[in-house]
Amino acid sequence: MSNADELLRIEGIRKAFPGVVALDSVDFDLRRGEVHVLLGENGAGKSTLIKMLSGAYTPDAGRILVGGKETRIHGAQDSERLGIATIYQEFNLVPDLTVAENIFLGRQPRRFGMIDRKRMEADAEVLLKRVGVHVSPRARVRELGIARLQMVEIAKALSLDARVLIMDEPTAVLTSEEVEKLFAIVRKLREDGVGIVFITHHLEEIAALGDRVTVIRDGRSVGQVPATTPADELVRLMVGRSIEQQYPRERADRGAALLSVEGLTRNGVFHDVSFEVHAGEVVGIAGLVGAGRTEVVRAVFGADPYDKGAVKVGGSFLPKYDVNAAMTAGIGLIPEDRKGQGLVLDASVEENLGLVTLRSATRAGLVDLKGQREAAAQIAGQLGVRMAGLGQHVRTLSGGNQQKVVIGKWLLADTKVLILDEPTRGIDVGAKVEIYQLINELTAAGAAVLMISSDLPEVLGMSDRVLVMAQGRIAGELPADEATQDAVMALAVSNPTNQKTGTEASRGH
Repeated sequence: MSNADELLRIEGIRKAFPGVVALDSVDFDLRRGEVHVLLGENGAGKSTLIKMLSGAYTPDAGRILVGGKETRIHGAQDSERLGIATIYQEFNLVPDLTVAENIFLGRQPRRFGMIDRKRMEADAEVLLKRVGVHVSPRARVRELGIARLQMVEIAKALSLDARVLIMDEPTAVLTSEEVEKLFAIVRKLREDGVGIVFITHHLEEIAALGDRVTVIRDGRSVGQVPATTPADELVRLMVGRSIEQQYPRERADRGAALLSVEGLTRNGVFHDVSFEVHAGEVVGIAGLVGAGRTEVVRAVFGADPYDKGAVKVGGSFLPKYDVNAAMTAGIGLIPEDRKGQGLVLDASVEENLGLVTLRSATRAGLVDLKGQREAAAQIAGQLGVRMAGLGQHVRTLSGGNQQKVVIGKWLLADTKVLILDEPTRGIDVGAKVEIYQLINELTAAGAAVLMISSDLPEVLGMSDRVLVMAQGRIAGELPADEATQDAVMALAVSNPTNQKTGTEASRGH
């Protein structure tokens, strides 16, 4: 490799915050026209590293070289001037502005002292075409879906003439079709000589897209390996130990049906959905995006209305569209969007853990704060939440620890039926295994778990039975020993309108 090919080099970077060393002696380099994957568990230091490159933090020690020259990055403008653009998980776009206005925010072309809107929209159109997204430069950003928002962010980065593009978990909320489109754009950028720092938790994406991998563990760079390195070895580097069993499901004794759903229908969304979940078992719901999985469990939990059918918990009918009744009956829901719906981000760990039990801990208008605090401390310790203390804001926790807090609030409420919607999305390998162990503990204690996941190996590895949805209906049910990726996908792409539900559908009886 010639020095001319090196876009970026980090040597011996260190960064400490009060009470914690976030990075210690980290080395990293990026070459022209490559995808260099940055891999590590949540809390390993990846975010701190990219914030140094985007100018949000300055290092305590070590040096950053851009184009072979040592530099200091004191803010976002310095980073942009050096040709570094960062696309974060939480998009940095203004909802009420147009696509063109967002792309050129603060850098709008002018004519006679006025913003040249015609030129700005024409330039935006060229950039949008380059990233292969069909959207009007005049469209308001709030009207766009997540995949298109991401393409607008990439177009914005290209407008800066970025030579280094940092992508922080860009596939976390995309469908498989959208991921393929994104990969095509990343490959095109690589051909154009852009260097891409790619952060992901999906190990299968590394070989598909990456060239090299740098692994960070506990704030240190512990290895640089080719992207073709086997997943087992990447996991070992990430967590410092081999995970013998990625999906450690421990079968529990199956008890009585705790949740019964009968003929649940919401016109135009899902139809005639029936299933049971028994004490001690995990029932997985698989299916393509748009199959109606999330809509069904939200209706079961009382968050959304339905037109026909019934939900029973422990044999008793549940009033529909009544979240309080569902919670009182012992149902808990961990939503797909944990930040938007599962947590109060600016509240503390303690306050979030007490959200569900707040009413029962209140007597004569006064909250039993001491009791709540003791219960929160106990559950946080049991779940191994990594935090500075119960007073730490949930926003500042890693994704895996945020998810433990969401689960913890339902454990405190003594939940009988726990519904998990995409429970490990955006969570690293080590934290995933901890979540799976929690699921095992719940079922061993006699709870019932209903789990939606778009991660098919996760569904197959952790479920005792798999329900497959297609076009708003249950297309079939597969016991664990018959549930293969091929069998699930065959049902997921079927037309279930004329099929029977349940195991009969999957076996053709």
